[in-house]
Amino acid sequence: MRLNTLSPNKGAKHRTKRLGCGESSGHGKTSGKGHKGQKARAGGTVRHGFEGGQMPIYRRLPKKGFNNVAFGYKWAVINVGDLEAAFEDGMEINEVTLREAKFVKGRWDGVKILGNGELTKKFTVNVDRISASAREKIEKAGGKVDAGTPAAE
Repeated sequence: MRLNTLSPNKGAKHRTKRLGCGESSGHGKTSGKGHKGQKARAGGTVRHGFEGGQMPIYRRLPKKGFNNVAFGYKWAVINVGDLEAAFEDGMEINEVTLREAKFVKGRWDGVKILGNGELTKKFTVNVDRISASAREKIEKAGGKVDAGTPAAE
C-alpha cells in the first residue's frame, strides 16, 4: 500500500454545489438561499441565541444560584512515583525544581503531592500541600517533609 494508491470509500465524497452558475446548474437564481432577507445576503448570519430582536431567553430568565468554583483553589498535583522517576536521591523538591522538571506548568495556587506510586529515594520535600500517604512514603524512605498543611480535603 502506498500513499498515491489510497482513495476514499465509494460514496464518501460528493461534488461541491456550484452556486451562482445559472438556471441549468440546478441551484439557479437564488442559489438555494430563498428570496431576500438577512440570510440571503453576503455574510448574512445571525449569532447563536439571536431571536430576531426579541429579548433573548438567556436575558429574560433571572440569574439564579451560586457557584464556588471561582473562589476555590487550583492545585498542581504530582504523585510520589513521578518524583521517584524524575529526581535523584537526596534532592530538595520545591515548586521551582518541579517547574524546571516540567511537572508544574502554568498558573496554580499551589503544589500538592499525592501518594500514588512507590518511593525508594530520599527527598526533602517543601510544597504547599501533601497527602497523608505521600508524607508517610517520603518519611519511610528516609526523606523529610516541610509542607504547609496536611491535606484532609
